[in-house]
Amino acid sequence: MKTVLKLIGGLLAGALIGLLIGGIMVVLFTDTTWSEYIDKYYSIDISEGLCVFIVAVASMTISFLILVPIHELGHLVCGLLTGYKFVSFRIFNYTILKENGKFRIKKFAVAGTGGQCLLTPPDMPVDKIPTGWYNFGGVLANIIMLVIAVPFFFLDLNPFVAEALGIFIAVDAIMILLNGIPMMANGVGNDGYNMKLLKSNLRSKQGIVNQLRANALIQNGVRPKDMPSEFFENPDDIDYRNALEVSIPLMYASRLTDEMKYDEALECLETLYSHKDEIMPLYVREIACELAFLLLRTGYAEREEELLTDDLRKYIGNYRKVMSSKERLLCAMALYIDKDETKAFEIYNNLKERQKKYLLQGEVISDLALMEDMLKINKTIQ
Repeated sequence: MKTVLKLIGGLLAGALIGLLIGGIMVVLFTDTTWSEYIDKYYSIDISEGLCVFIVAVASMTISFLILVPIHELGHLVCGLLTGYKFVSFRIFNYTILKENGKFRIKKFAVAGTGGQCLLTPPDMPVDKIPTGWYNFGGVLANIIMLVIAVPFFFLDLNPFVAEALGIFIAVDAIMILLNGIPMMANGVGNDGYNMKLLKSNLRSKQGIVNQLRANALIQNGVRPKDMPSEFFENPDDIDYRNALEVSIPLMYASRLTDEMKYDEALECLETLYSHKDEIMPLYVREIACELAFLLLRTGYAEREEELLTDDLRKYIGNYRKVMSSKERLLCAMALYIDKDETKAFEIYNNLKERQKKYLLQGEVISDLALMEDMLKINKTIQ
């Protein structure tokens, strides 16, 4: 019922926003006044009003379905033109990736994002790597769409077509502003913010370059412990409000965990978690998950309650099918909290059966190896 009510509420809100945006566009670009625009709605019958409502909702939905892929395509094109190489291209919950020279589609999602284009930076010193066009590409694509769409609004269009086009133009303009004007939301910088930050902050640039290079390797089955050591460092003077800088010790901790240096990884994550009020929520959840695993693995199971809240358990359940690290944590919870070895083995076997469905193959190989060590299975997956 909650889901249905949220859906209905979202449709109603979308319709109202659509009508408002449509009205603004009509008033701005025609001779119609606000009172004339409103009077038209009073004079229409129920069937016409229903059509206006349906067009408003459909236009908002279709606009996002068109503009989000175009935005990500802009990142892709501008990145490729400045020397980056293709890794993956995600729209909503589906990702196109290249594995062993072949393109494949897998299901994957990241909370709070409608799409993501990941490329590998060119092989050159960090301070020489271009980042401006890669980040600006999405906004540029939206600007091009706006330039193409606006002239059509001045044609003698059917009223419903004009309404739909006005909403499309307004949604595109909003996307340009929300992505182009430097700002942060829940600790995550938008494209404009990242452009500005990467231009002035070399450590942030190092963080994103290492992330992109590591992502390309892990997607192709390389474990963190087998990656170049220069990808991993643990600086002391981190700005915890800067997600790109926080990624640096996070990657360092992931390598230590993969190397089964649990005490060192625990110390690193404890430090990060002590700054949870400064770190963006998504990273805090990931840190809490890894911290809970390490506490269980190193014999501090009594501390798990402070981390494994209902909210975190829900997060783990939501992402276990796309992030193998969540299965690893569930395996540890079954073994050390529930004392249920059979359940732990079931989780391990389920992950092993579904291994090829995950996007980040290096992470799956690592998690299976860590689970085998935990369950005392005498073999290593290559």
